[in-house]
Amino acid sequence: MDLFDAVSSTAAGVPLAGAGAPLAVRMRPRSLDEVAGQAHLLVAGSPLRRLVEPAGEAERRAAPSSVVLWGPPGTGKTTLAYLVATSSGRRFVELSAVTAGVKDVRAVVDDARRRLATDGGETVLFIDEVHRFTKAQQDALLPSVENRWVTLVAATTENPSFSVNSPLLSRSLLLTLQPLDVEDVRALVRRAVADERGLGEAVRLEPEAEEHLLRLAGGDARKALTILEAAAGAALSGATGEDGPAAVDLATMERAIDVAAVRYDRDGDQHYDVISAFIKSVRGSDVDAALHYLARMIAAGEDPRFIARRIVISAAEDVGMADPSALQTAVAAAQAVQLIGMPEARIVLAEAVVHLATAPKSNAAYVGIDRALADVRAGRIGSVPTHLRDAHYPGAAQHGHGKGYVYSHDEPHGVASQQYLPDELQGQRYYEPTDRGFERQVTDRLDRIRQLLGPA
Repeated sequence: MDLFDAVSSTAAGVPLAGAGAPLAVRMRPRSLDEVAGQAHLLVAGSPLRRLVEPAGEAERRAAPSSVVLWGPPGTGKTTLAYLVATSSGRRFVELSAVTAGVKDVRAVVDDARRRLATDGGETVLFIDEVHRFTKAQQDALLPSVENRWVTLVAATTENPSFSVNSPLLSRSLLLTLQPLDVEDVRALVRRAVADERGLGEAVRLEPEAEEHLLRLAGGDARKALTILEAAAGAALSGATGEDGPAAVDLATMERAIDVAAVRYDRDGDQHYDVISAFIKSVRGSDVDAALHYLARMIAAGEDPRFIARRIVISAAEDVGMADPSALQTAVAAAQAVQLIGMPEARIVLAEAVVHLATAPKSNAAYVGIDRALADVRAGRIGSVPTHLRDAHYPGAAQHGHGKGYVYSHDEPHGVASQQYLPDELQGQRYYEPTDRGFERQVTDRLDRIRQLLGPA
């Protein structure tokens, strides 16, 4: 059996969703109208719509020959690749960058060229996780893209600017898929319950169970349908069939996925109460309370990226210059969460929370920028002092720009005694450091700097 025989023997090479296929596969959209979310990519006349639904031969040739789909898991990258092939009658070949090598890529391309030469039709080559391809593997794709031997659809969860070679990226149309919102996933789940391709109304999804499922899915359609399938199986296994559809309630959902429902409403009061308590516990230096609320959010299926963003804000707002390394930890944690995902991301989040909660606290930088903004918004702006203005463009000198400016590095201690604030704001103080943590050293240094700068 060669590489192409290994693909399920279906029309155009797209795997058929039989009765035994996973629910997420059976419910894969059959047209763009069934695609959830991504409205920004599906407007009339968009490149993606032209690629999937060409109005004629001319429009097909005007469509992009290579597309890179970038987005989180479960947002429809594979679905869109299938639609490109099935809606246009083109042959579909799928490779995974995890297992395929240069030899596999070249075999697909060579077969596609033979088919084009013998009027065997066009080929759509779908490469999942293209960011895992080496430079040599990605380079092997370039001739096929440039010569339209295949229509390349590449999917990645990593930023293509860093994970896809520049030559390939420059020859491709980059489409960014957005995370699905709760209502998008809700619509998919309800369609799967009702549609004959899915559960065919064999089960009834209770509201509490639905909300818990949506929390756990975190905007991932595939994950939502996988959870639903497990819960429906649990409900049907214990049903007698005499009282109509089997009920999928909260207890059934918990048993199916072995995750206890935590009282936490992502869109209601509990969401705001828990995140508020979390931030205030970090600010209040109660590390145990902070970890407790972190655990509640994680157990309830809160998006770890949301938690990470709040931690970054807290590092700047509440710890500030009392421990500048806290912001470095928080940003590193946010990047790590994006990189590794759950469940390991919980460890990264916990480390950042412990750092922030146990660090000395100062909101002086936060207060300082708000004071400065208040002056600017109130019209207290003034003119930039002439000696600080740009003196590089022709004619600047005749206006006196830059005249009298003292280069700080030429002065003792690297501080030049000259006016920096506009006249109207001379003497204004925005940043007032505390005596806590590293900011104690900032206080001493700032006092000396302000003395060297001259009278306020």
